[in-house]
Amino acid sequence: MNDLVFMHGLNEEPYTTDKIIAECSKNNLHSVKVIIYNHKKDFEDFGVLSFEMTKPLKGSKGGRPQKTYHLNEQQATLLITYLDNTPEVNQFKKNLVHEFYRMKQELTQRQINRAIEKPQRKSLTDAIKEWQQAPRHIYINMTQLLLKRATGLTAQQIKKQRHVKTALDGLTVKEQERYKQLENIAIGLVGLNKTWDEVKGVLLLA
Repeated sequence: MNDLVFMHGLNEEPYTTDKIIAECSKNNLHSVKVIIYNHKKDFEDFGVLSFEMTKPLKGSKGGRPQKTYHLNEQQATLLITYLDNTPEVNQFKKNLVHEFYRMKQELTQRQINRAIEKPQRKSLTDAIKEWQQAPRHIYINMTQLLLKRATGLTAQQIKKQRHVKTALDGLTVKEQERYKQLENIAIGLVGLNKTWDEVKGVLLLA
């Protein structure tokens, strides 16, 4: 049931796509898109009918960029009601309900964790201001190191892959906990006036 529902940032509601619905319900993607087109006003009653333009797969001959619709929970539920009640569709309904519920719980916890982390981040920036051995560009470099250790990705990679404006808004709950742990270590080391190389060395082993 992985990758049925997606989430971009902390202020956007979870969504699925017409492609996911077509694949998992064993329906033709074109037919699903026709349903959305024919009932566009119905879907818009439950929010903006958003989409992204996706490029053809590499190696495919020709082809134009295609709309991939982003459907919120209500829109996805409505779309499924327009599909035939096959065993595949019925099973997918249950899977999708479960994933929307799980993702909404994840979103709530991420919002809480992000709010809790902000004062801690201020503690780090305050400590850096008093850090006698702070090198140039330390704020950016410290954040990059913490993000890399917590997620395996740079800030730019997180923004691009997870479609967020602020990298910290793109972390999962597990990554947030890891980031918070590393940030606490950094605050302690900076408070002890360790060198940047010493701080990096400890964080890379943490």
